[in-house]
Amino acid sequence: MRKIAVLSLLSIALISCKKETKTVTKVDPETGKTVTVEVPASDSSITVADKPAVISPAIKDSLGVYYQSFKLEKGKTYPLTTNQKDVQTMTAPDGKTQSGTSESTDEMTFTVNDFTNGVYDITINLLRKKNSQAANGKSIVVDTNLGEPKEEQLKMMWKVNKALVGNKLNLKMDKTGKVLSITGFDPIYTKVTSSLAGTIKDAKEKAAFAKNFKQSFNQKVLTDQFSKNLTIIPANGAKIGSKWTQSENATPDGKIKLTTTYTLKSVGNGVAVIDVAGGIPHKSDKRTQEGITRTMSSELSQNGKITLDENTGWIKNQTINVKTTQAETLSDGKQTQTMKSVSNSTVNVNPGK
Repeated sequence: MRKIAVLSLLSIALISCKKETKTVTKVDPETGKTVTVEVPASDSSITVADKPAVISPAIKDSLGVYYQSFKLEKGKTYPLTTNQKDVQTMTAPDGKTQSGTSESTDEMTFTVNDFTNGVYDITINLLRKKNSQAANGKSIVVDTNLGEPKEEQLKMMWKVNKALVGNKLNLKMDKTGKVLSITGFDPIYTKVTSSLAGTIKDAKEKAAFAKNFKQSFNQKVLTDQFSKNLTIIPANGAKIGSKWTQSENATPDGKIKLTTTYTLKSVGNGVAVIDVAGGIPHKSDKRTQEGITRTMSSELSQNGKITLDENTGWIKNQTINVKTTQAETLSDGKQTQTMKSVSNSTVNVNPGK
């Protein structure tokens, strides 16, 4: 009888602890499929929108190796603003210096329309282009958020940029960040070419411009840009402290390479931090012709930091500082003249984010 009483009390305890549940549907961001889960029946506040299923972060650890993927929300818009500022100082043979500053800004956003079978359907919104230059106390600005400039030599740039922004492209990208396709260029080409109707009257000049524009704004160019700005961690992953290197041609003949070395500094508290270093080693070329020896030298160094959102995989911020030094020396054996140029550039992605 004692054993029966104990069992009865245990049964009563189990029954009293059991809570009623209800079934709700949610969209699993991992697969894009609709799943059903059980939640407490008394909690009427739980909805698919405000309490999604718990999922692992986009940048996740597997046995100490971190991999980057993208877990973007349907209906949400993600920024990609690129800003580059260059300060160039020229030093003449007599020691006098002259400086100039140029700056460019490109704003776009990515709106996630759908995620099906591991592929994102995204609308790229082209929002703004701004270019500015300052030298000798004078400055010029070409900004699509402002009106057409008065200077004739700037009107063409403004018209082209104005025709470019406000358009949309369609991006298909898998969850690893691989670009599958970018479409929607043809209407933009037509719009940009039409904007020059009153500026370029010669048919050959207009055709040449259209060709050059297509070469600078197409699927390959944007794919390369997105690959560099968005997918940072290599496909085979990286451990904390690991380094990996990328190389690209700095000259058309490929003889000079720009090398960039990345180091995974840390992952945690919602962000992944990656240090950037590298550049182009010092190069020198010396030639003598008709008694005059000409020596050309150059080098480039870069350093900075990239911060990725650990949960989505999207870039939060990138700041890269680049210093380029070039020098040209002419000598006849008696006199020597040297001209030097130093450029300090800062490239920001999503500045202030």
